[in-house]
Amino acid sequence: MRILGGWLALTPEVEAKLLFGRHVWDCAQHADLWGRRLPELRAKAQESEPAGPAVKAAFALIETAEAPTQTIERLTAVYRVVKPHLATVYERHLAVANPVYEPPTRRILTRCIAEERRHAAAGALVLERLLGHDRALAERARHWERRVLEALAAAGGITGDVEPPLIAAPAAAPDPASVAQDLVAPPRQFDVETALGDLAPPLSAHRAAIARGDLATVRRELSVEAPPEAVLEYARLTPPFDRVEVVGVARIGRQRVVKLALAGSRGRQVLQERWVPGEGGWRIVTVEVSDSKS
Repeated sequence: MRILGGWLALTPEVEAKLLFGRHVWDCAQHADLWGRRLPELRAKAQESEPAGPAVKAAFALIETAEAPTQTIERLTAVYRVVKPHLATVYERHLAVANPVYEPPTRRILTRCIAEERRHAAAGALVLERLLGHDRALAERARHWERRVLEALAAAGGITGDVEPPLIAAPAAAPDPASVAQDLVAPPRQFDVETALGDLAPPLSAHRAAIARGDLATVRRELSVEAPPEAVLEYARLTPPFDRVEVVGVARIGRQRVVKLALAGSRGRQVLQERWVPGEGGWRIVTVEVSDSKS
């Protein structure tokens, strides 16, 4: 719970950030349930200590994945290792918990098992989306999974005395509807053609002119309403460009604001133009060129 909460501010990916936030709440509920149940079993109230130094070291290893670029490692550690391991330990405890005089404990275990399995399934989906088909990312995830699992095995699991295997597959997969409640829909893929509408054909020719450095053709696409500064902005371009990509489109009424990323041997630039439709077709009314450091 504490680790997930600490990662919220460190995780830039919205899907993973929201997943951590939702699961922190469930983890807090589990801690509260056990915190109230353990004193009833003659355990000390409000005490939470790791089973041993090796368990503490395993979780210290997990916490080292705190860079903004290490979301893959964070998801892997929690959802491929820790939560499946917790669910496994809970299931083994439930199997030996006496149904006659331990119903309260069994109810808590049943709830925790269901929610940990649901968390693991939701986390696996988010991780899969982030990995995509990138083999390097997949290998990163596998490497970190091995390291965390080895550290946990060296500790004897979360309780220090867990018999192998540390992770057992669930008897049944979690209900997809329950898993879905932990997820946010992935953002829709940016469809350039749809966003541009009938500006797409003239913009394609415009991009080709920019790429080859035909600034005379580019300037002819300026509207009569464009300020003189627009011509000066085009003079800042450093063609030729190997790539002229549409990276952003905004609709303002009938107008379009288009952002282009330009990359060539002389450097990278960003070109933003505002296009307006008229009787003579689409024309440019404002131009802004900036150098890109990325």
